[in-house]
Amino acid sequence: MDESRDQKTEKKRPAGLVITIDGPAGKTTVSRAVAQRLGFHYVDTGALYRGVAFAADAKGIAADDDDGLDRMFGDLHMAFIRRENGELRLILNDRDITGLIRTHEISMMASDVSARPVVRRFLLELQRKLGQEQCVVFEGRDMGTVVFPQADVKIFLSASHKARALRRFTETAVVSDRTLDQVADEIKRRDENDSKRELAPLKVADDAVMIDSTALSIDEVVEKIIEQVKLKSAHVFPEK
Repeated sequence: MDESRDQKTEKKRPAGLVITIDGPAGKTTVSRAVAQRLGFHYVDTGALYRGVAFAADAKGIAADDDDGLDRMFGDLHMAFIRRENGELRLILNDRDITGLIRTHEISMMASDVSARPVVRRFLLELQRKLGQEQCVVFEGRDMGTVVFPQADVKIFLSASHKARALRRFTETAVVSDRTLDQVADEIKRRDENDSKRELAPLKVADDAVMIDSTALSIDEVVEKIIEQVKLKSAHVFPEK
């Protein structure tokens, strides 16, 4: 992928305020809350990679089968729809798969397929289309470094490995029989995969604001991000 060409293309996007929230984990609830506070659209890009993983798994296509994945994209259509209650749903070829993509198996396969250039090319265009002509909060792992290098506000959200493992374990305890140690090992493996991959690795953008959420509540993290948005986008939020 020619990143210089991609950055040039991204600069031409229509003027809609774009906020990127990257980091290893713990972004979903925060990103949704920020979008709701600002009245922006929210896009969970991780769900898109999970959607690709789900589609590939359903067709028996391996995560490293680039040819198979490329053929699959020929008739694969993904989109987000918003219900009347504001809930965001992921639709794959007219099927709502929102409740099917949060399993351990799909999570790990999503990490694997995200390293494939053919997958990232397919989703890059889709993500940038979602960022046009509207104000959006994008959650992901390379939103501020690759997909939207010219984003108006970039946040990198981190937390200690222990805190993240405990949060994930608590969130999934009802639907999973994995132990805390197993969850911690899975998070560590995914972090290593995403940080060491050659294509679009997980890293902090040079102009991103780093927020460590280890000792902060969700509301406190949201407030810190809102402060940065107002600070960096005074033309959108003028002083009264």
